[in-house]
Order: sequence, then C-alpha cells, then structure tokens
Amino acid sequence: MSENTNETLIEVEHEHEHEHEHEHEVEVENGVHNYSSESDWVKPDNPITLERLEWFKDQKLALMMHWGPYSQIGMVESWILSDDDGDWARNDVDWTNDYEEMKREYFDLGKTFNPIRFEPEKWAEAAAEGGFKYLIFTTKHHDGFCMWDTQTTDYRITGSETPFRSHRYADVCKNLFDAFRDKGLAISAYFSKADWHTPTYWAPDMERGTHTWRGPSYDPQVHPELWEKFVSFTHEQIMELMTRYGRIDILWLDAGWVREGGRVSQDIRLGEVVERARRTQPWLLSADRTVGGPYENYVTPEQTIPDRPLNVPWESCITLGTSFSFGFEDRYKSARQLVQILMEVVAKGGNLALNVGPQPDGRLPKGALKSMKALGAWLKIHGEAVYGTRICAPYYTGACAFTRKGETVYCTYLYESEDAPVNERIAIPYTEAVTAIELVGTGETVAFTRDGAGLTLQLPASQLGGKAPIAHVFRIRP
Repeated sequence: MSENTNETLIEVEHEHEHEHEHEHEVEVENGVHNYSSESDWVKPDNPITLERLEWFKDQKLALMMHWGPYSQIGMVESWILSDDDGDWARNDVDWTNDYEEMKREYFDLGKTFNPIRFEPEKWAEAAAEGGFKYLIFTTKHHDGFCMWDTQTTDYRITGSETPFRSHRYADVCKNLFDAFRDKGLAISAYFSKADWHTPTYWAPDMERGTHTWRGPSYDPQVHPELWEKFVSFTHEQIMELMTRYGRIDILWLDAGWVREGGRVSQDIRLGEVVERARRTQPWLLSADRTVGGPYENYVTPEQTIPDRPLNVPWESCITLGTSFSFGFEDRYKSARQLVQILMEVVAKGGNLALNVGPQPDGRLPKGALKSMKALGAWLKIHGEAVYGTRICAPYYTGACAFTRKGETVYCTYLYESEDAPVNERIAIPYTEAVTAIELVGTGETVAFTRDGAGLTLQLPASQLGGKAPIAHVFRIRP
C-alpha cells in the first residue's frame, strides 16, 4: 500500500482489470495498486475455504493499519526506497538530494522507533466501538521491518538496535492480535512478499548496482541459489506468523509483482507455504492481491470502489485520512463520508477496509478516533442493513444503497450534507413486491405508494425538520 494525497477516491479504468493479460505492466501507478478482474478469480475447491468466504462476506468492515518506523517522518511507507518510484514517492523528501544517504537514513529509522504510548487494548476498544469486525495489520511492509519477534532477522521491532525491544508490548503483533481477539475481532495479517532490506532480495553489488526498483536486484533465473534463500526466508517468516501468533483468519499478501511470470519471474512457491499454513490453520483465507489464481481468495481494489457490483468476493482498502501511513497534518473523513463510502461498497457486494495510520508515539490520531467513534454510533443503530447482508438490485444509485438479509431488503437513503433537504416524500427505485416498510432505528411504520418507477415513501413526522441525518434506513418487508 502507499500514500494517496487525493481527497477523492481514485477512479480505476476498466483496462486496469485486465492487467494480467499484459504481464502486470501496470501493477502499481503512483503507489496505488490495480485489482484483479473477475475472470482472474478462481473459485476454491476446498469446502472450508468456501465456508470462510461466506464468513468474510458477512463482516463488511475492517480496520486496516499501516504502522512502522516510517511513521516517524510522516511520509509514504517504503516507497521512497525505490529509485524507479522516486518521481512520485519522493515528493516530500525536502532535506537532501543524496538518495543513497536517504535510503540509509530510512533503514536507520528502526533505531529510533520507540512508541512508548502504544496501548493495544485501547486500539482494540476503539475498533470495537467503531463497528469494525476484523483487523488488517502490517506485520511487514516492503521495507522489510518486522513488527513481530521474528528469528529470521534483527531488522525487527524487538531487534538489538530498536529501543522499544524491552517494552512490555515490544512484540507488537502478539499484543495487538491478542487484544483484538479479546474484543471479538478477527485477524488479517498483512505481509509484503517483497523485502527491500534483506540481502537475498536487494543484494548489494548485483546486476542493478545501487539503482533500486520494486523487484530484486538480480534475476532469479540467473542466481537461483540466492533466490532459493529468499524463498526459504519468506516461508519461514510466514510460518512464524501462522504458528506462533494464535488464530489468523486471513493472510493478506502485498507486492503482487512477486509472482511467477511478469516483468521478472519471482516465484516464491506461495501455494506451498499457504497449504502448509492451512495444516495448522485450516480456516485461513489467502489474499494474494493482483495475482489471481487459487490463492487470491478475494480481490482488493485500492482507494477506489468498482463502478458496478462484482460477482466475486472483494474488499476495498480506503484511507480514513489521505494516506495509509501517519501524516502529521492529515485530514480525516467525516462520519457522513464514511457511511456513504461504506454503503456504496456494501451495496456492490464488498467489504470496506478502512485504513488508519497510528502515530509514531503509539497512539491513534484524535481526528481518526473521532470519525471512528461516530461511524460506530451510526452502525450501532443501522448495522442490520450492513452486517451479514448480500447484494440486492438495484444495488447502488447514488442516493440509495440496497442490501438484503434473507427476505428483508434495506434501502439506505443517503444525504450528501446536513443542509440537504429532507423531504416528506422520498422516491426510491424499488419495484419488487412490498407488504410493509419500517424505519430502522425507530421502528416507525412508513406509508408508501407505488408507481411504475418504484416506491414513494412518506417520512414519519418525527423525521421532518432540522438538519439532514447521515441517512434514513428503511426496512422493506416482502
């Protein structure tokens, strides 16, 4: 994942959906990942995986967190290390023009990362109050810094040069995962298949010299012995997470360029390690994003919402602020904006992974907490139209988001602002049979009439006057 300074969601063109036909020529554009097309999705033949995908589709809302030493400089995570991505990733590098020195400075951030105000229980409490159902946490980003007590490298949160190593919460993943599970949330472990720190991936004095890019500094076909060491290293790290950190529900794999084929073939034999992990955790879902095939159990649009419902499991990762990592002057979306995004995603059949970048001191930003709390308050009243639902025509119209749970249909009528008019009569484009309509939250009966275009609802008098709510949610009985 990477920073996106736009406040509006990035539009993804249809041709991005066919990236696999062009050997991933455009996997990432300005740090924003494309997403696999429906044709790349392979339905699992494992009945446990199919069952878990139905569980996944029930959850609807994830809290995603990008956190690591990079939070200290308030900049995009990892990407400034790649010379090939410098044209966009280094826009905020204003203290030097010596990019080799800058890379050394970046890797040294682990020596000063000391988030002594980190309290995992408070993070978990905020997530539960916000209505989130699972956590997606960056165990390791592309820069290779490990947020768990790995035995594979000293470049870790418990490493010998990291001041946080003696803290009671030093094994961040362990303490965070335990705290979130205690609140009833599931765990998705984000793991980058690339590692720009380990010399078995970015090896010094190889073909590329000091010029860095997303992939390895050598051709794995030319140096198979070095590549095999990296594969073993990657498998060992994944299995540490899968065997020492309790129940993991999802292995969320980033760096889609690390795959067989493509610009440089980088086969890490992912299926081998996922199946090995499933011997310990048979319920495990795998999200090998942008790769397609049997280990991309669901697809992951980034900073965008598909323009139509998708017929495969999916999850949009979208920032609560303007970037995935912490920014010192970031601006956070309001509860109204979050509900509008959530309802569009859910009405099109997806989950929303809402990203918050924690502060370098270990706290969550106050602006983010305020928005999370307000979203949770809305969901506490209206969550029945969200959790456990499935798609229902006409899906999403801009003003209306339709969902279904069993025979009951929900229409979430969205207001763009608190100054939007609240009309006594509301037209919704629903043409199926209806016997009764109620207002979610109050239980009041809603009178309605039918015409060729759908239904006209009459709001109860209690809802008229004053500022517009975030939405009115109608429970439609067949």
